[in-house]
Amino acid sequence: MSTINNIKAVAEGITATMKKWDNVIIYGEDVGYEGGVFRATQGIQKEFGEERCFDAPISEALFAGMAIGMAMNGVRPIVEIQFQGLGWASLQNILGHVGRMRNRTRGKYFLPMVIRMPMGGGIRSLELHSEAMEVIYAHLPGVKVVCPSTPYDTKGLICAAVESNDPVIILEPTKLYRAFKQEVPDEFYTVPIGEGYKISEGSDITVVTYGAQTVDCQKAVEMLKVENPGVGVDLIDLRSIKPWDKKMVFESVKKTGRLVVVHEAVKSFSISSEIIASVQEECFEYLKAPLARCTGYDVVIPFDSGEKYFHINPYRVLEQMKKTLGFKF
Repeated sequence: MSTINNIKAVAEGITATMKKWDNVIIYGEDVGYEGGVFRATQGIQKEFGEERCFDAPISEALFAGMAIGMAMNGVRPIVEIQFQGLGWASLQNILGHVGRMRNRTRGKYFLPMVIRMPMGGGIRSLELHSEAMEVIYAHLPGVKVVCPSTPYDTKGLICAAVESNDPVIILEPTKLYRAFKQEVPDEFYTVPIGEGYKISEGSDITVVTYGAQTVDCQKAVEMLKVENPGVGVDLIDLRSIKPWDKKMVFESVKKTGRLVVVHEAVKSFSISSEIIASVQEECFEYLKAPLARCTGYDVVIPFDSGEKYFHINPYRVLEQMKKTLGFKF
């Protein structure tokens, strides 16, 4: 076991898969010699050589297109797009080919490829460096989307993604890269894609979140305990956005009768919209309060000086939980 942060967990996950399979490679802008803008791949080129870890030109469309061809021909590529907001050029290939290949070829070809994207705010970055657009990728049939929040889950989900025979997009919250450390096994292991994790148990309200907001929600739950020690919160970290753990969420809402979904992405047409619609369909007769969400606002992500007014914080989550708990029909 090693005690590491999220950025080190990324490196260990990539390294573990490259040791396990000789056909795993990784590339992207500055990924080789420099080790990436966040140094997630530092030392990997030295260990595995330039043929398996290399720099790519500034062309995100090329990154995704190359990976498609590689994956169809026996390679398991890991593509790093430097920031989620800089990856729009890759969407043509992701939308048009990545999720469609198995269906298009009637199962003859599949795409065991991974696309990694640092995402989200909280590090005072420039425009297009703080985007949270996970809903675009989650909307695509044939593509899996994960968003880990802890070092253990980060390494395990990277290993599971590379092992998968279907394309997986890994969204890595930049805010959490060096936020805290956790004990992580040294060997290869996987965290199942599609399974959530229950951070805390309770019977009064369900809070569902993922990515960087797991930390905000945990703080909000602790604040609620101070104000009202008798309230119990089922706090769920989805870990996997698509597929998401419907069973865990539905069972929790049927128990508590209340739901708050938390994420930093804008509110309209979001992941929370999908979760709330699904819960409404499956758990309506169990509800004790309107289904609620605490999200980013429907605006362009602000520049660094204004991001504190946009992003989720524990106080916003706390207020929404109290509002939902206090609702009376």
